[in-house]
Amino acid sequence: MSPQEVVMIVDELNRPIGEASRSRMRRDRLIHRATYILLFNSQGQIFVHKRTADKDLYPSHYDVAAGGVVLSGETWQQAAERELYEELGVKGTSLNYEFEFYHENDTNRVWGRAYTCVWDGPLVLQEEEVAEGLFLPVQKVFEMADKRPFCPDGLYVLNRICNRG
Repeated sequence: MSPQEVVMIVDELNRPIGEASRSRMRRDRLIHRATYILLFNSQGQIFVHKRTADKDLYPSHYDVAAGGVVLSGETWQQAAERELYEELGVKGTSLNYEFEFYHENDTNRVWGRAYTCVWDGPLVLQEEEVAEGLFLPVQKVFEMADKRPFCPDGLYVLNRICNRG
């Protein structure tokens, strides 16, 4: 996560209109694309992680999705595969496309593309972005979300995949 990464910028209809540094995208709340990958194990548990305290968005929040911004010149698929490998060390698993959505709040405006995948292999957590993580039953995650800070866009994706939202 470099503040100088060059991010694809899109308009309200999700059409590419340019590029900007990550720091400018955050500062000016520019609309961009991001991937959201929900990682399940074969028992149906979802991987939940706590973001590091120095993340530029939602620091120290829990998240149900690996993923991140789509860089300039990258496809959604390339970004999803890159982020899943960088954050969790997962490579070579099939990503299942779920849906696209728009999310906006006081700090973020993003077009997201949600994916799911199943992985029972080892995980290698990226120290700069992931403080800790574990697989949990989905119902336990919903209970946790009532008591602890979670990334709202990731919870939106989980709720929609579980037909709760």
